[in-house]
Amino acid sequence: MTETTRLEQAELGKGGPLVGVQGLGCMGMSDFYGDTDEVAARRTLDAALAAGVTLFDTADVYGRGRNEEFLAPFVAAHRDEITLATKFGIERSDDPSYRAIRNEPAYMRRAVEDSLRRLGVEVIDLYYMHRRDPAVPLAESVGAMAELVREGKVRHLGLSEVTGAELREAHAVHPIAALQSEWSLFSRDVERSAVGAAAELGVAFVPYSPLGRGFLTGAFADASAELSQGDFRRHQPRFSGENAKVNGALLAPVREIAEELGASPAQIALAWVQQRAQVHGLTVVPIPGTRKPERLRENTAATRITLTPAQLSLLEPIAARVAGDRYPDMTFTSVVREV
Repeated sequence: MTETTRLEQAELGKGGPLVGVQGLGCMGMSDFYGDTDEVAARRTLDAALAAGVTLFDTADVYGRGRNEEFLAPFVAAHRDEITLATKFGIERSDDPSYRAIRNEPAYMRRAVEDSLRRLGVEVIDLYYMHRRDPAVPLAESVGAMAELVREGKVRHLGLSEVTGAELREAHAVHPIAALQSEWSLFSRDVERSAVGAAAELGVAFVPYSPLGRGFLTGAFADASAELSQGDFRRHQPRFSGENAKVNGALLAPVREIAEELGASPAQIALAWVQQRAQVHGLTVVPIPGTRKPERLRENTAATRITLTPAQLSLLEPIAARVAGDRYPDMTFTSVVREV
């Protein structure tokens, strides 16, 4: 099932922009997944728009600004057709091991100006706090983000990797249009509190890595051995050693259902996210990443798949059996702040 599907639309938050029900994560076009064929990546952007994808997601940390610069010509050519999302809050340096979470208003001010310049736009449609620094009061950070809306530099606000309690606190300061966190057959910790809070507040959920960073595509016989040296997944716990073997075996029901429906494992994983959100009464816009037009068309076609209750039951146990954490260092995620 790979034919191009013109996507239906969904609203990002109450009064937010209408976007295709699947977006595109653009990170891998510039960073983290090894070398990129830029020509193919640009064809993928065009294929996405043709399929009805209108939410394009980047961040200042992806390639340390290179991803925003890469998207700028596409944005300029299609500014009125797309919803442009970017983020601040993760700082990198020339030291590849360095990561810092920065939520201070002064840092955010510099970050938004830099993103506007790199993207070549006057306003960002959706601006996320990429990660939460508990040392900075949330009301202070979100209050500063709200000032950007009043100044016309940002249209809507988003948060990433926050708990349900943090989402409620932020939403009381300024309406939050979207919550972006990892959510997939392999990663369901957001269902503890964030999903319920988003549904209650009318905040759209934007799952990143809905394909488990590619693991749920079933593409790897031995993930740790088959990834290139420049691919950050070589250092991710779920792709390493015995964990990779355990997790690979968990894909058996995904493959079984894919065969039944004449679909791919990736499409089953994406269809699961869509239907899981419906259970919670939640608007969801997953942002699978890809650099290939054919994969883009495969992903968008997944929005036409409906899984039966029996098929959903087969998939239900997977997340509880996954071996390894989402990241080597989970302190940058909402999991450590859940109560």
